[in-house]
Amino acid sequence: MDKDAIVEKLIEEDEEFRKKYKIHKDYERKIDRLEKKSHLTAEESLEKNRLKKLKLALKDEMEKKLSESSHKKR
Repeated sequence: MDKDAIVEKLIEEDEEFRKKYKIHKDYERKIDRLEKKSHLTAEESLEKNRLKKLKLALKDEMEKKLSESSHKKR
């Protein structure tokens, strides 16, 4: 099973993974919106960095779950 298929399966079957995935995508959209601005205020810059850290932490958690799931399938 490839990574995308495992992600889809986890989104369907694992409520915790689904919530993390949705929050991760929300952070991604907010970061993209901030990065499209030509100039960020100090507060916006801090917020962008905070969101990036939160997004990365969620990605790490989801990658761990993906790794666990792919090893179970073998």
